[in-house]
Amino acid sequence: MAALAGLPIVRRGDAIGSLVIEALQRESRVLKQQDVIVVAQKIISKAEGRVVALDSVTPGELAREWAGKTQKDPRLVELILSESKRVVRHRPGVLIVEHRLGFVMANAGVDQSNAGPAGQGEHAILLPVDPDESAERLRAEVFAATGTDVAVVINDSFGRPWRRGTMGIAIGAAGLPVILDLRGQPDMFGRELAVSISGFADEIAAGASLVMGQGAEGQPVVIVSGLVWSEPATTARELVRPEAEDLFR
Repeated sequence: MAALAGLPIVRRGDAIGSLVIEALQRESRVLKQQDVIVVAQKIISKAEGRVVALDSVTPGELAREWAGKTQKDPRLVELILSESKRVVRHRPGVLIVEHRLGFVMANAGVDQSNAGPAGQGEHAILLPVDPDESAERLRAEVFAATGTDVAVVINDSFGRPWRRGTMGIAIGAAGLPVILDLRGQPDMFGRELAVSISGFADEIAAGASLVMGQGAEGQPVVIVSGLVWSEPATTARELVRPEAEDLFR
């Protein structure tokens, strides 16, 4: 597992696939079948124009109401609500929502870190419109350039109930099974596994986050090699627990 070096600051309209291929060529690295390209959500969002200047946002009455309850910037709250299905929990400084993609998360993924250079006004970055589609598009670009069938995971940092700290999870995926269902297989003593389901794509994202970092490291693409799977590819939508199975909301 290693990060690609020398990637430029991504801007709206950039082709992430081309940037990845150029970085691979500079390092004389050759992709192999079932390599996984893990990409930070922020560069996908930037390339897709999902960066919003806060000066352009006019908060509505509902946003101002929630801003008062949470002590947040009303403009940010307007963006959060525009990306959300509903508010799940709140307290001063905290706004947990169900994102339009089904994720239950803080602030609908709206983030101001690494959003833009200082002195150019305040900006916020939204999640991609369809991260699975973004992953598939990147996968297709890499295949067209290299002829190699790789997988792609789009990684974002998430907080977790009952645990402190954030970690990487897969919000978009293409070319790999996002879940490995181990039920029915034997453990090392021959006992049949009854409930074991592995969040394969999330585990890949979490590992890649250790290499990417979450601050000023500037390493938004990581190549993961050596994984093997035979199950059919699925999308990150499969990782969202159905509401009927959610015991805590």
